[in-house]
Amino acid sequence: MTTTQSTEVPTKAELPPADSTAVRVQNAVIKYGFIFVTVALFLYFALSEGSFRESATLLDTLRYVSVAAILGLGVTLTMAVGGMDMSVGAVAGLGVSVAAQTMVVQNQVGAVAITAVLVAGALAGLLNALLIVVLKIPDMLATLGTMFVIQGGKLILVDGQSITPGMTLDDGTTAPGKFTAGFLRIDRGTVLGIPVSVLIFGGLTVAAWVFLARTRWGRVLYAIGANPEASRLAGIRVGAYRALAYVVSGVLASIGGLILASRIGQGDVSAGTSQLLEAVAVALVGTSVLGRGRPNVWGTALGAVLIGIITTGLTIKGLPYYTQDVVEGAVLILALVFSFTLSKRRTS
Repeated sequence: MTTTQSTEVPTKAELPPADSTAVRVQNAVIKYGFIFVTVALFLYFALSEGSFRESATLLDTLRYVSVAAILGLGVTLTMAVGGMDMSVGAVAGLGVSVAAQTMVVQNQVGAVAITAVLVAGALAGLLNALLIVVLKIPDMLATLGTMFVIQGGKLILVDGQSITPGMTLDDGTTAPGKFTAGFLRIDRGTVLGIPVSVLIFGGLTVAAWVFLARTRWGRVLYAIGANPEASRLAGIRVGAYRALAYVVSGVLASIGGLILASRIGQGDVSAGTSQLLEAVAVALVGTSVLGRGRPNVWGTALGAVLIGIITTGLTIKGLPYYTQDVVEGAVLILALVFSFTLSKRRTS
C-alpha cells in the first residue's frame, strides 16, 4: 500500500502568527505617534521656559494660529473631495483689503464690512467651482490661477497701496472712515478672558467636524474623494458637492481675512501671503492624526496647535525666525511619513 502526501496549502488560520507585539507597536505609532510628538514638544517648552507655561502665552499661541487653522479647515474640506484649494491665502488677503476699503474709504460700519468680506469669499469660491466643475480644470491648477487673479485684483482695488485711516486719497481728500471698535474686537477682544478669534476658531472647528463626520453631506464628500466615478454611478451629484466644498472654503478663508484685518488694523496689501503655506501644512499634518490617512477636522486643529507650539517655543528661546521654517518643514515631512509610508506598510 502506498501513501500519498498531502499538498494542501495551510489556511490563514493555520499559518504561524506574525509578531503580534511588533504589529501592535507599529499600529500604535501610526495612530498616536503625532499626538505624542505634540505633547512631547509642549512639555519640552513648558519645562524649559517658564514664560511658555503662562496662560497669556498659551492663549496668544492659539490666537496666532487661529487664521491658519480656519484656512486649513477650508483646505481640509476640499481635500475631502479629492482636491486642494491653493487660493485660501489670497482670499484671506482679499478680505483684508475689502474690509479696509469698506470702512476706511467708504466710511461704512463694521457689519457692512463683514458682509462684504463674506460675499467676496463666497464669490471666490464660486469662481473656483466654475473653473473646476464646469470647465474641468484640475483643482490645484485652477485654484493657483485664482490665487494670482485675486492677488492682482486686490492690488487694483486699492491702487497698489495699503489702506490706512487718515490716508490721502487719489482726489486729494482724506479717507473719512476708520476701523470701528466693534470690528477690531474680532481679534483684539476677549470673552471671559479668551480671545474672540480663538472662540471663532473653536466654534468653526466643531461645526466643520459635525458637518464632515456627523451628516450625510460630509460622508458624501469623503465618498467623492475616495471614488468620484463610483459616487456618480450611485446617483450622487458630484459636481454640486465639489462646488459646495470650494464655496465653503472661500467663506472660511474670508473669515480668516476678517481676523487678519482686525489684527493689523489696516488694509495691508501683503496680508494673507504667508497664510497659504501654513494652511496647507496644518491640513496635511492633520491627515496623520489617529492614523486615519485622510483629511479630518480634529487633525487639522491639532496640526495648527502644533505649528503654534513650535513657533512660540522657538521664539521664546530666541532662535532666528528662519529656523522656524526648517522645523515646521521637518514636522510636515514627519506627518507625511506617518500618513503615507507607515500606514501603507500597515495595510500591505
